[in-house]
Amino acid sequence: MKKTILLILLSCTFTLSFNAQNTQEVQQSPTPPDAEKIAKELEKHGDKRVDEYYWMNERDTPRVMDYLKRENTYYDVMTSHTKPLQEKLFTEMKARIKEDDESVPYKYNGYWYYQRFEKGQNYPLYCRKPETLDAPEEVMFDNNAMAEGHAYFDQAGYTISENTELAAYSIDTVSRRQYTLQIKNLKTGEIYPEKIENTTGNAIWANDNKTLFYTRKDPQTLRSSQVYKHVLGTAADSDTLVFEENDETFSVYITKTKSREYLIMGSGSTLTSEAQYTSANGPDFDFKVLQPRVRGLEYDVSHYGDFFYLVTNKDKATNFKLMKTPVNATTQENWEEVIPHRAEVLLEDIEIFKDYLVVDERSKGLNQINIKTWDNTVDYYIPFDNETYNVYTSINPDFDTKKLRYSYNSLNTPPSVVEYDMETKEKIVLKEAEILGGEFNKDNYETKRVWATASDGVKIPISLIYKKGMERDGENPLLQYAYGSYGYTTDPSFSSSRLSLLDRGFVFAIAHVRGGEYMGRNWYEDGKLFKKKNTFTDFIACSKYLTGQRYTSASHLYAYGGSAGGLLMGAVANMAPQLYNGIIAAVPFVDVITTMLDDTIPLTTSEYDEWGNPNEKEYYDYMLSYSPYDQVKEQKYPNMLVTTGYHDSQVQYWEPAKWVAKLRDKNQGDALILFHTNMDAGHGGSSGRFEALKETAEDYAFLIDLEGKTE
Repeated sequence: MKKTILLILLSCTFTLSFNAQNTQEVQQSPTPPDAEKIAKELEKHGDKRVDEYYWMNERDTPRVMDYLKRENTYYDVMTSHTKPLQEKLFTEMKARIKEDDESVPYKYNGYWYYQRFEKGQNYPLYCRKPETLDAPEEVMFDNNAMAEGHAYFDQAGYTISENTELAAYSIDTVSRRQYTLQIKNLKTGEIYPEKIENTTGNAIWANDNKTLFYTRKDPQTLRSSQVYKHVLGTAADSDTLVFEENDETFSVYITKTKSREYLIMGSGSTLTSEAQYTSANGPDFDFKVLQPRVRGLEYDVSHYGDFFYLVTNKDKATNFKLMKTPVNATTQENWEEVIPHRAEVLLEDIEIFKDYLVVDERSKGLNQINIKTWDNTVDYYIPFDNETYNVYTSINPDFDTKKLRYSYNSLNTPPSVVEYDMETKEKIVLKEAEILGGEFNKDNYETKRVWATASDGVKIPISLIYKKGMERDGENPLLQYAYGSYGYTTDPSFSSSRLSLLDRGFVFAIAHVRGGEYMGRNWYEDGKLFKKKNTFTDFIACSKYLTGQRYTSASHLYAYGGSAGGLLMGAVANMAPQLYNGIIAAVPFVDVITTMLDDTIPLTTSEYDEWGNPNEKEYYDYMLSYSPYDQVKEQKYPNMLVTTGYHDSQVQYWEPAKWVAKLRDKNQGDALILFHTNMDAGHGGSSGRFEALKETAEDYAFLIDLEGKTE
């Protein structure tokens, strides 16, 4: 199943010219901020750890704020000579973007919905037109106006009532992913006074046009733990608690089936799921459990006619299968097989139409779209002709149609939206993203998939892209990326920003390491819990392959990962620092033991099935053996850029802050280790399309500078 899965400039008087091969001081070189050491003894299972930087978790205190400010100042000083390069990179990346772009409209319940950008603006406008695209435009939400006065802004989409008159929408202006839910009358433009705080941003209308269901977060752990019912015109503090998930390893959500007949209230953990359902028409909204939770049993629910369709791992279907059950007899003894389990094919998702069933699959790492009729007289796959692409079904709200929309892109092909006639097999490209500037030609780039051999003999796929004519002489700079957790698959996808590296001679590689689901569900199972180290050794094996095949060398190899991918960066920095000239770790999860022992920190309890529960000694010992912060030792580390967001709700800012201080203290070489905190952002970095580009430009400038280049 699909898993539903990075800096402030201060002035300074120093100038420095930094070269990866030879650091030259123009004036006196500044020293990194001195991080005070205050020993904090932490004991568990008889094991004592001393954390000298534990104090950094004192959010908002003067000494923490002062330290982060000094780190940002140091970062500015040490990168000041790259400011012209950063500006050049930002300008060229921005120039490739069609600033007045617009999404492909889709029709739902009598309206065409789309979003568009205006030239020079950071945020989208959410719009619609009644019945025909020639009708006058209605701007439902102008995020540029809504974002005024906020350093950060995010709208978590919107949901439209069945009579098309009301929109419920959620906004976050802090970047802690705690959304304020409001309701707007789309006929009058009035925004109703009710404000519902601390929601997840997830909401759905019942069919009566007055009842709104939404999910709220635990105010401390930020776990999605409650489902509420709000009735239009009533005070938010009188909303009804419909369901509270008391198991701290589970989170909740609310949705409506494509048929618009049922509301589905779901609870899910890493390993287990449970759904409750009720008629979307009400009036009582009496939710019933579809199948009570059984540890290890997962299922996602769709509806068609008299049946619920379930993508499930029932009966040890590791790669999932499709089953159905009558709507009036939903427990698992009534489930019937529709598509059997296949050992070599991962069933990721389904899309239901009146006459067709569309199945998103993955085989040998590659996305596939399988189309079949309900009577099985038609059964075929849409053909794709390379090994470095990404394809998935797009927005398909219309049930009674033979037209399927899907999105396609590859490492050298910009994203496109395709309308495919499932009966005639004819396809129309509704839109392909424009890459402006007149210089991009996809035929100028070579893409391929190669295979490294892991330490246990398993073949690890790597997706590559580089400029044609590249010579494998070991002199090419290469950026190797991976994530490798939660079963999240990093598919080979196009990036217009990445062209700024490729056109400067960089090779880009995606290491499809275990911990994702690129090669199926077992690929994930073999990269979690007591097999987590496979993720790290896979990445290292890919690095050794790429250098051994002379795509690059240790003097020109760079690694990048964020969040759980930042954990990966921390692990490989400890395990094989000699392989890399530089590492970028964005919002990295690096203090594994301390974080996972603190159940007051967001996400901790819900992730025991991913990392393990260190309250149990066996897990504690294994997690400690790879925890990047705990395993920092006296050795030479590569050049590193570590970034975080002060308001990060996923990985708290103090994890990378502590890690950088310890790295500098233990580092036996003269590598540059930089740390930057975006004081206005959270886990996803800056909001707004142009501000995000500036952060990418900073990352790229760090890499290009390490190559000794100035432009």
